[in-house]
Amino acid sequence: MNLAELFHHETDLLAVPAGQPLFKAGEPGEVMYVLMSGAAEIIVNDTVVEAVEPGAILGEMAMIDNSPRSATVIAKSDCKFVTLAQKRFNFLIQQTPNFALHVMRVMAGRLRKTDSYL
Repeated sequence: MNLAELFHHETDLLAVPAGQPLFKAGEPGEVMYVLMSGAAEIIVNDTVVEAVEPGAILGEMAMIDNSPRSATVIAKSDCKFVTLAQKRFNFLIQQTPNFALHVMRVMAGRLRKTDSYL
């Protein structure tokens, strides 16, 4: 599932310049993001664990457990993101079961990848 296609009609995008963080580990996590353009890296304990491209979701764990961010995300090029607050996330989970499965698959894949670094 490419979420960039699902949200292609969005006009209210968050721009993050190359080299700047989208968020940092330890910060409160109140929203999640969909990368619409550009490239970014997910960093855990000073290790790049994933390079992401358009369609990737970021910050999804905050929608599940309301805990602080577990990773830092840095824009590697100029990026644009769709922001999803809890209310919209819940709506998408209820109305689009494939969205829920996609989020779970992304979380499982990232957990497995991060475990391999330990």
